[in-house]
Amino acid sequence: MGRLSEQCIQATPFLAGLAVATAALAGKYSIQAWQAFKARPVVPRMRKFYEGGFQPTMTRREASLILGVSSREAVTPEKVKEAHRRVMVANHPDAGGSDYLASKINEAKDVLLGKTKSSGSAF
Repeated sequence: MGRLSEQCIQATPFLAGLAVATAALAGKYSIQAWQAFKARPVVPRMRKFYEGGFQPTMTRREASLILGVSSREAVTPEKVKEAHRRVMVANHPDAGGSDYLASKINEAKDVLLGKTKSSGSAF
């Protein structure tokens, strides 16, 4: 019995030292990981959106910004209709979207398809 308690007494400082060494290594790698995390380049998580309100009379540029199609090249009616459907699904009033935004999305489609007299929004 004496020999067993003597071994436990000798093992206790060894285990304590092993625990301290493990904690020190974990701390070292945690600090390195944190510094690498802070040093990473900042990447925006969201796409940059157009800042500003709507024009009194919608232009082709504004319509293309609303629907997310290119304003510099000729856009086919199929692309305009697909973009309109995609944006309208996300902003439809029946799905919690705004009536005002839905009218602007419809107006943007009409402007790009040439179906409007540029009279402005109903709102």
